[in-house]
Amino acid sequence: MTDKQRKLYDYLESKIRELGKTPSLRQAAADLGVSHNAVAQLIHQLEGKGLLAREGRYSRSVRLLSVGQQGRSHSITGRVREVPVIGQVTAGLPMYAQQEWDGTVIVDHSLFPGDNLFCLRISGDSMQGAGILDGDLVICEPRQYAENGEVVAVLLYGEEATVKRFFLHSDHIELRPENEAYSVMRYQFSELLVQGKVVGVIRGNSGVFESEVIGHGST
Repeated sequence: MTDKQRKLYDYLESKIRELGKTPSLRQAAADLGVSHNAVAQLIHQLEGKGLLAREGRYSRSVRLLSVGQQGRSHSITGRVREVPVIGQVTAGLPMYAQQEWDGTVIVDHSLFPGDNLFCLRISGDSMQGAGILDGDLVICEPRQYAENGEVVAVLLYGEEATVKRFFLHSDHIELRPENEAYSVMRYQFSELLVQGKVVGVIRGNSGVFESEVIGHGST
């Protein structure tokens, strides 16, 4: 192991012995004085070296495997999860929704407990007022409906995707940006399909990813 990998491994082992469970990713980052993304990357590296195991691709159960003592292991349950990045959408003008996967990210399960979550990479600044910036990843809970004021990912005309704030009217659907430089967008019911509700954002600037929860907007 590298020094950084050993430091994280020893930290996790110590916390498991002390608390009987693993700390959250946020707590680990704070205790070690590194970024949330650095902890996630180190977890990936430990898994690649056979020092950490997950029970399946998106499992919430993780085990630290033995180092120097055969058969020693600890269970870390319910704290971390892996979420797929399934494509890129715009927070400006709509762009083609790429369906191929673009890797995965690790998030704290205590912050994002929903099932079948997915991430979309943002290009554009029309949602900056909602704290969603160019280069960020938004964490989405799969849905085909939305409440007024919610920030959602929608598919337009069956091929373009965008992230906006949703408002339902009697004869159309309104998608509102959170940037005065962009206009409100209006669509007929048949022209769009809600893909998911945005429940969090992972800050992407300068390669530093910090997770936070997105709250419900005003109606």
